[in-house]
Amino acid sequence: SPSLPEYFVVPSSLADQDLKLYSYSFIGRRMPLWSWNHPNGSALVRMANIKDVLQQRRIDQRICNAITRSHPLRSDIYKSDLDKCLPNIQEIQAAHTKLKQLCVNEPFEETEEKWLSSLENTHWLDYIR
Repeated sequence: SPSLPEYFVVPSSLADQDLKLYSYSFIGRRMPLWSWNHPNGSALVRMANIKDVLQQRRIDQRICNAITRSHPLRSDIYKSDLDKCLPNIQEIQAAHTKLKQLCVNEPFEETEEKWLSSLENTHWLDYIR
């Protein structure tokens, strides 16, 4: 995948040929990426959606099992679908454009009374929070 770094951490129980095979199943070939680790053993792993719904369960289970085996405490995995709770890139770009218009193009004196509500309507502060 051109959007992944050249080197990244993967569970040692996944063979290179498995990674290559599985990579075709992910949107944009974005394999699971170990993004963050905490001293207590918690880890954050990001991955794209799996394209083939029929293969999704098998691939997801194989990768999650490998991550669990690599975890020092063998802890259970908690999964969260961020697509459902985070804005997409187009929404963020639209909010940024609205923010720029609000801050640059409109004279503040004329919009002072409704400026805070206009700022809220851009959703920019929600997205960056």
